[in-house]
Amino acid sequence: MALPTPVTPLFFCLIILSVIVQSGAADSNGFLFNGFYGRGSDLTLQQVSIVKPSGILRLTNRSKNAIGHAFYDKPIKMVDRTSSSYPNASSFSTSFVFAIISPKSDDGGYGFAFTLSPSKDFPGGEAGHFLGMFNSKNNGNESNHIVAVEFDTVNGFNNVADSRGNHVGLNINGMNSKHKEMLSYYYEGEKEEMHLEAGYPIQAWIDYDGASQMINVTVAPMGKEKPSVPLMHVPINLNSIVKELMYVGFSAATGEKSSSHYIMGWSFSTTGLAPDLNTSHLPLPPEEKESSSLHPAIIGLIVALCCVTVILIVILLSLTVYRRMEQFESLEEWELECPHRFRYRDLYRATKGFKDSEIIGVGGFGAVYKAVMPTTGNEVAVKRITRNSIQGIREFAAEIESLGRLRHKNLVNLQGWCKRKNDLLLVYDYVPNGSLDCLLYNPGGHMVLSWDERFKIIRGIASGLLYLHEEWEQVVIHRDIKPSNVLIDSEMNGRLGDFGLARLYDRGTLSHTTSVVGTIGYIAPELSRTGKASTSSDVFAYGVLLLEVATGKRPVNTGPCMLMDWVLECQQTDRILDVVDPKLNERFVVEEMELVLRLGLLCSHQKPEDRPTMRQVTRYLDGEDQLPAINDWSSIYNGLPSELSSRLSQVSITSNQSHVFSVCSNSIGAGR
Repeated sequence: MALPTPVTPLFFCLIILSVIVQSGAADSNGFLFNGFYGRGSDLTLQQVSIVKPSGILRLTNRSKNAIGHAFYDKPIKMVDRTSSSYPNASSFSTSFVFAIISPKSDDGGYGFAFTLSPSKDFPGGEAGHFLGMFNSKNNGNESNHIVAVEFDTVNGFNNVADSRGNHVGLNINGMNSKHKEMLSYYYEGEKEEMHLEAGYPIQAWIDYDGASQMINVTVAPMGKEKPSVPLMHVPINLNSIVKELMYVGFSAATGEKSSSHYIMGWSFSTTGLAPDLNTSHLPLPPEEKESSSLHPAIIGLIVALCCVTVILIVILLSLTVYRRMEQFESLEEWELECPHRFRYRDLYRATKGFKDSEIIGVGGFGAVYKAVMPTTGNEVAVKRITRNSIQGIREFAAEIESLGRLRHKNLVNLQGWCKRKNDLLLVYDYVPNGSLDCLLYNPGGHMVLSWDERFKIIRGIASGLLYLHEEWEQVVIHRDIKPSNVLIDSEMNGRLGDFGLARLYDRGTLSHTTSVVGTIGYIAPELSRTGKASTSSDVFAYGVLLLEVATGKRPVNTGPCMLMDWVLECQQTDRILDVVDPKLNERFVVEEMELVLRLGLLCSHQKPEDRPTMRQVTRYLDGEDQLPAINDWSSIYNGLPSELSSRLSQVSITSNQSHVFSVCSNSIGAGR
């Protein structure tokens, strides 16, 4: 049996040093706490504030009229005497992650504040709205020399200022906010609201520039990048407020309403931006259960309520039946013929309330969420069409009308749908391996697609298109065939999805579609003249897809010329294999590769009448027929005439190239 290795003093010191580095670091200009594991000695904790064994700093508990203070133990020099003959307040930057846990049965209170103070003590500080810093006598006094950024959860201070809860306020020497904003953050140019008492961790950044005398306050859910647009951008001169040495920390309070206030991580600096917090390693707030003890008066009320329980149940049942009948009667004709309708409540639970962490893709008309159905435990993908979008509603109706009744192993299966007010939801099979676009261009942790896998995928998509064009009860034109709409299942089968632009018409009739939609690079040239999509225009896009799969290059912006021009030039000079994707490392079947490249050129013929049908394409790929001999390949594709290129650049492209999923490495069920 091996003997244990003795622990030397040097090894022991290295362990201690590692723990200190992981948990935080500090110097005279700032500090970093990634959790407060064993760092209680660096903090001054007063009243109910404690550092829990998990490493989280709890400012207050659920007790009423409680106060908690937590300050960095050493004072920080906050006056800059080097920039001019007059001393200025130093620039500073801080970042911290917090959470407020309130009773589930009622709103809590009262909030907390990040504080710069000449002292760690607040004599006479009162609970409630004063957050433990001030009282009715010294509130607003210039002698306080206190700067605070408050996170307030309760309405109404003096019935004048801070009349709204759930806001962030900038306070000087008192609780009357100089500036305040409802808690929110900017994401992709849109303002997203948050709730202080939601219970999830929130990160805050406070940056003061002493030169420009501006303060920025920025917030976002923990884990998201710092928004480029701050929540508050306020001019403020702190020269007369701060003193030479100031203490930095937090002050929190409860009142008749109470909450637990937690700080998970904290950094501070006066020499630049505060160090980044390692949010993936921060301690999480504990789950707090509400007390179940009942006052005797409450028990008496419960007994009294038993007398009316039956009446309330009857009323609720009546309302439920009425609403369902009303909902059924309000269904439009197309809704009555659609597949299974899901309950909104079930989809809301399955996506955890459409939580951002469950998003597996974002497209041009909304987001796609991974969901686990609560009744069956099955994984599905839920596509949520963007609200208040007329085009989104049209896309929703088109997908249900077409995809809802289609059934083929190489198409994404629509399981059902839900429409609630302006929420439009589609439920698909969950396809675990993401899109072909991601596997071709952004494989991430995935292995590079082998040639056998690529050939299997394109044969599958050809089979799916044959079903749409010739084997279903109506002709279905997909109109948006491209790699990001090809999803790969667990057996590496290609499945065509996103029928938001699809159009149906009866066999023996002509398509009446006149709008040019699709994605640049996949749009057949005749569409710019007639605007009428056809099965032949789908074949054109499929041909481009074949060239992409073989070359690993996009149809546009891949070099000095278009992809089809390059492949055609190599074909004409007997160098067709020069275009093969180098990631394959020459591991492919030469006959299959030549077939796919030449078939891609043939399908993307500039004349629609010279393109093969999808039935012919499948016979070529299955080896049942040989490609026709072509003596003059230059007739296949000579580039678009200049007048067509000009017209194509001016048409409305509904599905822009940028509308592919932004989370390529994750699995998706359907979407653009």
